[in-house]
Amino acid sequence: MPLNIGVAGIVLLVILGLLLFGPSKLPQLGRAFGATLSEFKRGAKGLVDDNEKTEKDK
Repeated sequence: MPLNIGVAGIVLLVILGLLLFGPSKLPQLGRAFGATLSEFKRGAKGLVDDNEKTEKDK
């Protein structure tokens, strides 16, 4: 199920983030989210690679 937020939704999320965390914390949160996403992608790629290797061995 795709999530169609649109420009207005993104602006609302940014304003909500500014209100909750303040402008000084948002860059830190963005970096932490990016690092988490990168780690997840690496882990998922590792699982897919392992699965493909196992399939070839059969």
